[in-house]
Amino acid sequence: MDILKYKDYEGTAELDMARRICRGKVLFIDDLITYEAASPDELQREFEAAVDDYIDTCTTLGREPQKPLRGQFNVRIPPALHKKAALRALADNVSLNDVVVRALDAFVNKVTLNIPEESMKTLVSSASTKPQWGTAHVH
Repeated sequence: MDILKYKDYEGTAELDMARRICRGKVLFIDDLITYEAASPDELQREFEAAVDDYIDTCTTLGREPQKPLRGQFNVRIPPALHKKAALRALADNVSLNDVVVRALDAFVNKVTLNIPEESMKTLVSSASTKPQWGTAHVH
């Protein structure tokens, strides 16, 4: 799926062969905003018009337009991993939030780690057990 971008908003770009149109929707907000067009070039313009219309409509209604992804989400992890991460963060004098930010940054930037084979076996075996899940709040 291709992603369209405009004014801090992202939207999908899909081909609907049954209807012979390009279509999409704005991502990462609760309000449903869709758009469609006859061609990919027109779809970008319709996406931008839909975002502008959404912002204008919110202004008219006297409410703030939703911003995609506020930077907060809940993460469910095994309690033992939560404890280990909190202890490591404490030992390294960083916040647990910093640990999660660093891990996500490595993930989205496809950073690979050179992990010795023995350590990898330990990681794989501990990841394959069925944990009781806890919740860590990331802000």
